[in-house]
Amino acid sequence: MFYPLSAFIAYRYAKSNKASQTSFVSFINRFSVAGIALGLMALIIVVSVMNGLEGQLKQRILGIVPHIEITKTPIISESTSRTSSENEVKETPTQTAEKTQTVTLKEISETPIEGVVATMAYREAEAVVQSRSDLRGVQVHGVQPEVMIEHTLVANHMEQGRFSDLTKGSFAAIIGRSLAIKLEARVGDRLRVMVAGASVYTPFGRMPSQRLVTVVGVFDMGSQMDDKVMYMNLKDVNRLMRDPKGSEQSLRLFLNDAFNYQAVVSALTDRVGVSVNNMKTWRERQGPLFDAVKMEKNMMTLMLLLIIAVAAFNIVSALVMVVTEKQGDIAVLQTQGMLPSSVMWIFVLNGLFNGIKGAGIGLVLGVVITLQLNNILDLIGSPLALAADGRGLPIEMDVVQIAGITLLSLLLCVLASVYPARKAMKIAPSQALQNE
Repeated sequence: MFYPLSAFIAYRYAKSNKASQTSFVSFINRFSVAGIALGLMALIIVVSVMNGLEGQLKQRILGIVPHIEITKTPIISESTSRTSSENEVKETPTQTAEKTQTVTLKEISETPIEGVVATMAYREAEAVVQSRSDLRGVQVHGVQPEVMIEHTLVANHMEQGRFSDLTKGSFAAIIGRSLAIKLEARVGDRLRVMVAGASVYTPFGRMPSQRLVTVVGVFDMGSQMDDKVMYMNLKDVNRLMRDPKGSEQSLRLFLNDAFNYQAVVSALTDRVGVSVNNMKTWRERQGPLFDAVKMEKNMMTLMLLLIIAVAAFNIVSALVMVVTEKQGDIAVLQTQGMLPSSVMWIFVLNGLFNGIKGAGIGLVLGVVITLQLNNILDLIGSPLALAADGRGLPIEMDVVQIAGITLLSLLLCVLASVYPARKAMKIAPSQALQNE
């Protein structure tokens, strides 16, 4: 229910200055408004930066690691809905085998799954890479170059070379910029790759499979994976693993949204029959990192909301003092027939007007500073190059998120106004007029 008179009086009280309020009440009132403005401004800036960092992390990490990997040929059963008790006749092993079928990786790749934009034959191996100056452990990714060019972000972050240079039989490799720096390797240099998983026994003992590879490209994703990944042609990796037919290669799935992996896993399990044990998702490798970022974002948001809450509840002190000062006015209004509920709404709306003032200032300052944050950092001599292009902090403003934060701040202001408003409602006119 709307009370026009209550809103008018509340607006007049909110506009009151030192001429109608004591200097201390005016100070507390302005302090609460400033606190709300600063808290909301800081929250908008922090949330926008954290959104940007989360987006960059998603781009850099998930642009390298497989979204979903099917590691080997799965088995699907066609008789899972039946039991021996229902058939009353125990099936022989031969009969059971006849009711099962093997689903190949090729068949899975040809099955349309919602959320999957592409598939690629894939192989990964742990290896040691040796240059003239250093020795490093890496993950060798055997890939199909044409698929990588079309469906990965790595192909868009090449400093030198391109994935089309990974031709079959060339034993060429593309490495990250960080790895190239540590190995002191350049395009054209040759590196020795040793894979212990494909070792063989010789008269001289157990020897790992090894091969000299030529660096044909360098990528820079700006992520922690840049010094841990080496790309080679899938056929060359199979030969390096002493498996030229590729019997142990996997299937890599590219998703349009990596965070929607659960729906794809469910579809592969229900529709195709792939066992969960045969699938690896990006969460298994990078999940803890994303969880840590999300938790940090939530904790910072919570702390800044607490700051806004403290500032909002300063309104309690200001309104209590206003109620004390305006007892005579309240008594006069009540004697003129104003209902106690209308009196309460005067001070609730008063607190809301102060909240709107503080939230409005904080919203404008927060948006403006966020948009100019990198320029401000450059101006004060503290530039940060965390974005993919190396040009400052990544900023991602979410309009819905900002609107939600602003409305939450206003709600806190209204809640803070309830106590002094109820106190004003309970003032007895006769007693208040006697004290005047």
